[in-house]
Amino acid sequence: MMMLDAKRVLETALLCAPQPMSERDMRTLLGQDLEAQTIGQMLTQLQQEWSDRGVELVCLATGWRFQSRPQLRDVLDRLHPEKPPRYARATLETLAIIAYRQPVTRGDIEDIRGVAVNSLTLKQLEERGWIEVIGHRDSVGRPALFATTRHFLDDLGLQSLDQLPAIDASMQAFAGLNAVREPDLPLDDASPPAPVLAGQPPTSSSTEMSPKDMS
Repeated sequence: MMMLDAKRVLETALLCAPQPMSERDMRTLLGQDLEAQTIGQMLTQLQQEWSDRGVELVCLATGWRFQSRPQLRDVLDRLHPEKPPRYARATLETLAIIAYRQPVTRGDIEDIRGVAVNSLTLKQLEERGWIEVIGHRDSVGRPALFATTRHFLDDLGLQSLDQLPAIDASMQAFAGLNAVREPDLPLDDASPPAPVLAGQPPTSSSTEMSPKDMS
């Protein structure tokens, strides 16, 4: 396949793809004999060619996709005025703890926040595709270890966990998820609630998996 034809095919596939396209899928599309460096060059060229348009080509955790530029989203939202789901602040705080301290157990989250974690909170985050169980801690009861997913990074427009904002700006970064306030469930023996994300990282064990193991 000629270089020009390959780039046109790749551009068309990216524009039509409902989900981010991985480089593996690109090689399947264009032929396994095409080197990764060549595909990378085509992606760079496409980014440059679309640099002055309302749509941009971006690299996310699960692959590449075309998306509207941030400055145009408020205007485009006029076509779909329905409000997105709103999440309680407790839900976003739980998500932030998992994102920055993963892998963590439900008990770890409760120790950090100083309040009980509602089972529906974790279920909501799992159903949204933002967190998943990646293993179990080698301790009494073998509690589940939670970590964020690549889909979570895609929704934030990130390629990796290294691109998460500083901890003190984390809730601002998640503000686009529409937080609403709801009361916390107090722990029976809770002392005053600890600051979000405060304290030492949970103790590791041989059965834990790091975020890098998810890649």
